[in-house]
Amino acid sequence: MTLSTPQKLVGITAAAGLLVALAGCGSAPEASSTGDAAGEAVDGFTPCLISDEGGWNDKSFNQSAKAGMDAALEELGVEGIELESTTPNDYAPNLEQLVAEGCTFIVSVGFNLSAATVASALANPEIDYAIIDDLADNDFDGETDAPNIKPLVFNTAEAAYLGGYAAAAWSEQSGVNKVGTFGGMQIPSVAVFMDGFQLGVEKYNEDKGGSVEVLGWDMGTEEGLFTGGFAANDTAKQTAQNLLDQGADVILPVGGPVYQSAAAAITDGGTDTLMLGVDTDLAVADETVADLVLVSIMKAIDVAVRDATIEAAGGDFEVEPYVGTLENEGVKLSSFHDFESQLPEGLADELTALQESIVSGDITVESPNSP
Repeated sequence: MTLSTPQKLVGITAAAGLLVALAGCGSAPEASSTGDAAGEAVDGFTPCLISDEGGWNDKSFNQSAKAGMDAALEELGVEGIELESTTPNDYAPNLEQLVAEGCTFIVSVGFNLSAATVASALANPEIDYAIIDDLADNDFDGETDAPNIKPLVFNTAEAAYLGGYAAAAWSEQSGVNKVGTFGGMQIPSVAVFMDGFQLGVEKYNEDKGGSVEVLGWDMGTEEGLFTGGFAANDTAKQTAQNLLDQGADVILPVGGPVYQSAAAAITDGGTDTLMLGVDTDLAVADETVADLVLVSIMKAIDVAVRDATIEAAGGDFEVEPYVGTLENEGVKLSSFHDFESQLPEGLADELTALQESIVSGDITVESPNSP
């Protein structure tokens, strides 16, 4: 499915820490690299974590959340509980189990756990909760639905904007002028990547007089290609193949393990197509696909989980939402790793300048899916 790209520039986004990344930073931020040092945990503090269905080895948001929780457990010297969900039917029972086992702080990983987390939080007001990639506002009144939930959300459109700009530059250099994206489920935390990606391509076209086309997503209508889940399966592979068949030479698969299917489609087709990673520095997280990853759009989920857990451990838990941005290094673009030497001339400087403009407020990001 080919979707037209609106020519009006709606906004721009970028990722935190790009200046460091462009200087050669090749890995995701360490979970202990920010926030206050861990102190003494209050008596009985038991932090717990529940995954989305992607599981702990998704090389993406679940795995990053676990890394953050594990770092906090080690720093605090306490024991916690981590439950892995394999289907959506596991969410509510897993939360019930964590409550039954005495958890005093529970982190839910992902938008899909929102309803179950709100229900659990309302039923257990003495427990502190945090949720990743969701504001826990299921009635859309602008307020978190339970007073004991702290949202950990990310304006990923900023980082994806830089990724889209870079993808467009790469595609024009190759003479293809086509890039594409597809998602797992059509939820805000997925679509925000796709919005930023498209905006970045549009900015490149505007600045360079280019004609790079975006396949698989139209921000104007919020319609595009989705697999319906986060599993690496034939559906995901066929969706990636759809973009390859249309000629895209850079693709952005958004949805945890679906990148594996995209990589398989690229490899089986024998094309020179590259892809962008999401959430973590995919070239580092999964070395088997490093030769296919141009760059990654990262979220410091590990840092956010670590910091929230340390905060809750001290008995001073604050429920105000944490929003990861370029300015606070909650989102960022990774290094280009082995592709650094092959980038179009001047691209690194252009990305740095765009980042600085976003941080200063000279460029404003406008994605309907941003938190």
